[in-house]
Amino acid sequence: MATRDLSTNDPMLDPITGEVVVIAPGHSFKSVTEKISRIVLTAHTPVGWFFGLLVAGGVVMLLLTCLTWLFLKGVGIWGLDIPVGWGFAIVNFVWWIGIGHAGTLISAILLLFKQTWRNSINRFAEAMTIFAVVCAGMFPLIHVGRPWLGYWLFPYPNSMSVWPQFRSPLLWDVFAVSTYATISVVFWYIGMIPDLGTLRDRAKTPVGQYFFGLLALGWRGSVRHWMRYETASLLLAGLATPLVLSVHTVISFDFAVAIIPGWHTTIFPPYFVAGAVYSGFAMVITLAIPIRKFYHLEDLITIRHLDNMGKVMLTTGLIVAYGYGMELFMSWYSASHWEYFAFWNRLFGPMGWSYWVLITCNIALPQFLWSRYVRTHVGLMFIMSIIVNTGMWFERFVIVVTSLYRDYLPSSWGTYRATRWDYGTFIGTLGLFTFLFFLFIRFLPMIPMSELRVLLPQSKVKHLPEAAHEAGD
Repeated sequence: MATRDLSTNDPMLDPITGEVVVIAPGHSFKSVTEKISRIVLTAHTPVGWFFGLLVAGGVVMLLLTCLTWLFLKGVGIWGLDIPVGWGFAIVNFVWWIGIGHAGTLISAILLLFKQTWRNSINRFAEAMTIFAVVCAGMFPLIHVGRPWLGYWLFPYPNSMSVWPQFRSPLLWDVFAVSTYATISVVFWYIGMIPDLGTLRDRAKTPVGQYFFGLLALGWRGSVRHWMRYETASLLLAGLATPLVLSVHTVISFDFAVAIIPGWHTTIFPPYFVAGAVYSGFAMVITLAIPIRKFYHLEDLITIRHLDNMGKVMLTTGLIVAYGYGMELFMSWYSASHWEYFAFWNRLFGPMGWSYWVLITCNIALPQFLWSRYVRTHVGLMFIMSIIVNTGMWFERFVIVVTSLYRDYLPSSWGTYRATRWDYGTFIGTLGLFTFLFFLFIRFLPMIPMSELRVLLPQSKVKHLPEAAHEAGD
C-alpha cells in the first residue's frame, strides 16, 4: 500500500504504520456489521429503492415486449440485411460480456495479489458480473432466429449423431461463457456464506432466519469452517483468473479467425481483454457512486477506491489505444488493398462518425485520468465512467458493423440502420440488469462484512472468537 508523511493529520492515514487506509477510521467490528446488515434486515425499505425498482421493471417490460414481437415475427424486425448479417445483437453481446470482466478481476486476481482495497467493492462487482452475463447470454440465443433450438449448440448425445462444429469459435463461445458464468456464480455465493450466517443470527423474523439459515449452509464460524472457506476461495480464484484472459479472447476469435478485412487481425485477443476490463471497471464506478451516496457508505467505499479504479481504467485505456494504433499501422504495413480500404472506410466512410465517437470517449477524454483531482472527484469519475462505457459500446459497433457493410465487392455494399426493436431490446437489457441489481442490494449483503473486519486495526490484536463476539455473530 502507498505511504505518506506521518507528520500530516490525514484521517485516512494509519498513525502506526503510515499506510493509507481503505475505510474511514472509527469503525469497530460491531459498527461494520450493523451498518451493512441494517440495509438487508431493515423493516422499512427506502422509498427510493421502490421507485428505482419500478422504473427498472418498466424497462424490463419493454424488453419482454421486444422479445415477444421478435418470436412472433422473426429477426426481420431488426436492421439486419445483406451484407450486415450481424448487428446490435452481437454488439450488445460482446459489450455485456466485457462489463462482467471487472467483477472477476476484482474478486480473483486482486485476491491472489492480496490487494485489500478490493474488499469493499468485490461483492457487488461479482453480482454485476453475473447479471451482465445473464444479459449477454440472451443475445446469441435470440440472434439465431430459433431460440427454442438453442440446445443444439451443446454436444449432447443424440440418435442422429449430429454434432456441433467444434472448429467454430461460435461454439467455443458456448463453452467459454457457460464456464465463466458457472465459476462466477459459485465464487459469488461461496464468498457470501459467512455474511449469510451473520444475517441469519441477526434476523428478527422467522422468515429471515429460515431464508438466511438455508443459504448459510450451516455456517458456524468455527476454525474448520474458516479454513475450508479460505481454501475454497483461493481455489476458485485460481480457476477464475485464467477466465479473465480466456473468455474475451475466445469471443475475439469470432472475428479474428474470419477473413473479412477489419476482423482478420491477431491484435484482437489482448486488446479485447483490455477493453473488457476497461469497460468493466467503468461500470463498477457507475454502480458504486450512487450506492455509496444513497446508502451513506462513503466511509466504506472511499475515495481511495475511486482513485485505484481510475488508475486501472487509465492503464487498460492505454492498452486499448495501443490496439487501435496497431490496427491502423498494420492495415498500412500489410500492403493489403482490402485492409487499407477497410480502415480508411472506418475512419472516413459514411459511418466514420462512430469511429470518432469511439476515439473521443475511449482515448481522448480518459486522458484526464492522469490528474489525481479527476480520479478523486466523485462527480467527474461518474461522468467519466459513463463516457467510457459509451465509447466501449461504440468500439463493438465499429468492429461489427463497419467491417461488414463494405466488403470485397462494391456490388454487395450496403448500409445498416438499427430499428426501434434493436434499440428497445438493448435498452431493455439495461433495465433487466438494473432490476436484478436492485433486488441484490436489498436482499443480500452488497459489501462483505467478514472481509472488511480484517482491515480494522482491532483485527491485528484480537483473537477471532473475541472479534466474532463483538461483531454480534
